Amino acid sequence: MTPMTSMAIQPARAPLKRIPMRRVPAQRGSTAIEFALLFPLFFTILYAIVTFSLIFVAQQNLTLAAEEGARAALNWQSSTSLQNALVNRGNAACAAAKLLVATLVQTTQCTSSSAACGPGNAMQCVNVSLTYNYKANPLVPTLPLMKVTLPNTLSSSATVQLNPENIQ
Repeated sequence: MTPMTSMAIQPARAPLKRIPMRRVPAQRGSTAIEFALLFPLFFTILYAIVTFSLIFVAQQNLTLAAEEGARAALNWQSSTSLQNALVNRGNAACAAAKLLVATLVQTTQCTSSSAACGPGNAMQCVNVSLTYNYKANPLVPTLPLMKVTLPNTLSSSATVQLNPENIQ
């Protein structure tokens, strides 16, 4: 056997076919342009969510403070007359409410009032109202178009009913 015959004769390979490729037009920078167009929309939505969340937190805080103020009106206050006792309890209610208001809404105004209430107007009611001027003191800076949807004031009130026999 000759060395040539020991080798198997392999068929010649066909040349590889090249697949023609079409070039896609260059889109360099299109992602940046799309981002620049959509970012303001996404930012506005996120900012609105944060703004309204803080408003809801402040409103909840005012409600809690008004309720605690009304509960404080139940505490006995020294007085000389029924009307004086109601005024003292109203002042104590506002003082308690102001202590409970969070630092988020420090510039809250508290007013207390008393009036006859209940069946036959036999009872006395003390009403504690808290008001926060949101327009003058916004929690976060407002965007120009959002000013229309934001509240001017946040307010909450709570009422407690007192038996006149237990007031003085």
